[in-house]
Amino acid sequence: MNALGKLGRPLFAAVFAIFGLLHLAMGGNMTGAVPAWAPGPAIFWVYFTGVAMVAAAASLFTGKQEKLAAALLGVLLLIFALTIQLPMVIGGNQMAMPSLLKDLALAGAAFFFSAQAKA
Repeated sequence: MNALGKLGRPLFAAVFAIFGLLHLAMGGNMTGAVPAWAPGPAIFWVYFTGVAMVAAAASLFTGKQEKLAAALLGVLLLIFALTIQLPMVIGGNQMAMPSLLKDLALAGAAFFFSAQAKA
């Protein structure tokens, strides 16, 4: 792995460690983003996704199960894009467009990372 690859792994993982910790620390502020059709309390989904992001970050940092973790992280990000940001954009909220594009880009990066990782 070259120097950029060695730099990219911890940077990518750190972003999700921070996102996940923010979900856990500020979950009450994020419940409004959970679609109304999602079963159960919204706070559950905020905390669940926070734990998932922290777990993915830990996997990427350590290299353990990184292929699976990156693939699942990509799926999670696509779910965010398609069920949260895209409906907001379609509904006329153009302020959601940067989040939609961010989640799509990060999902693509996660899938790319998964494809490059050792099984």
